[in-house]
Amino acid sequence: MAKRSATKRPSPSAVARPSRAGPAATTRVRYVESSALVAALLEHDTAVLKRLPGGTRRVTSVLTLSETGRAIIRARVTGRLTEADEKAAIRALRTFERRCFLLEINQAVVDRVRRPFPVEPVRTLDAIHLATVELLEEPPQLVAIVTRDERVRVNARALGYKIE
Repeated sequence: MAKRSATKRPSPSAVARPSRAGPAATTRVRYVESSALVAALLEHDTAVLKRLPGGTRRVTSVLTLSETGRAIIRARVTGRLTEADEKAAIRALRTFERRCFLLEINQAVVDRVRRPFPVEPVRTLDAIHLATVELLEEPPQLVAIVTRDERVRVNARALGYKIE
């Protein structure tokens, strides 16, 4: 498998910054959390795809790609996906990856995960997603979180983010 060459990526806040042309309160950034992507790829949840309109910036953590990749493998091994469905899901995941700004799990994320969230308990992987969104350094009213996970939803709302 060929390895893609690394490209220089702009800072998350530069990618996430809304256009000055639109209204100040318009959601311009959508953070796609793992549960939503898994629902779209494995359960064919079209509602998730409708939450990603053109003109918005798609942002996610590298964790989302890892979790979704593992979910595809689990689904194939347990018989939920045929070989053809697995290949289609992998292609869709790769397409999603190319169309998203990916955020690494860096020391700042790890440090934020170690502090309490508004509604505890929060599982570690959910905390990583929440910390990643917070570190975008964008006003919460400009960021929507696309998720199916109730713990993420409750905490994101408590932090002031829009939920889709």
